[in-house]
Amino acid sequence: MTTEEDEAAEKLAAARKMFAGACEFVWGTGDINSLPPESLPEIAFVGRSNAGKSSLINALTNRKTLARVSHTPGRTREINFFKLGDRLMLADLPGYGYAKASKTMTAEWQKLIFSYLRGRASLRRVSLLIDARRGVLDLDKEVMDLLDEAAVSFGVVLTKIDKLSPEEVAEVVAATDVEARKHTAAYPEICATSAFRGMGLDPLKVQLAALADY
Repeated sequence: MTTEEDEAAEKLAAARKMFAGACEFVWGTGDINSLPPESLPEIAFVGRSNAGKSSLINALTNRKTLARVSHTPGRTREINFFKLGDRLMLADLPGYGYAKASKTMTAEWQKLIFSYLRGRASLRRVSLLIDARRGVLDLDKEVMDLLDEAAVSFGVVLTKIDKLSPEEVAEVVAATDVEARKHTAAYPEICATSAFRGMGLDPLKVQLAALADY
């Protein structure tokens, strides 16, 4: 292998080791004023309701029930924090854009999400989850604009690619890349994943593990 390949292999091995290590739930709150103390670098998982945030966290950490998975969109109403060893804090945020939620409840959820994104100094990256079957929708673009405004780095993670053909995945990755390039805060790598099949997780692990020593 070349030196470059050796370095890539080392980074992957280190990332896999980190995500295979101890990970535990440490905090859950629906109140922006009662967030846990800021200590470790944080990565927030954000996306529309039912985009697969909890499933992805479980898949990344090789656990089945670390993050509670709900099959009812809009069910998660708290920010849940998980400590990955002594290296990273993972934050699972409530989904946005659930049409059947009451307007008042939706406003409360989105205020919680956006207040966190704007005001959390330890936040190093937002993983913005997009259901690959639907692509980038208008509300996702609004969140990207917000992250641009707040100067919060975000990486787009396509989910549920096992539901599409390889050709369809390539098309949605290309279209998503075009949209992401319009945003100053976007990380230049699109990760295409399936939590159910374990597809595409390694590149995302490498991307996120690099933030542990940020």
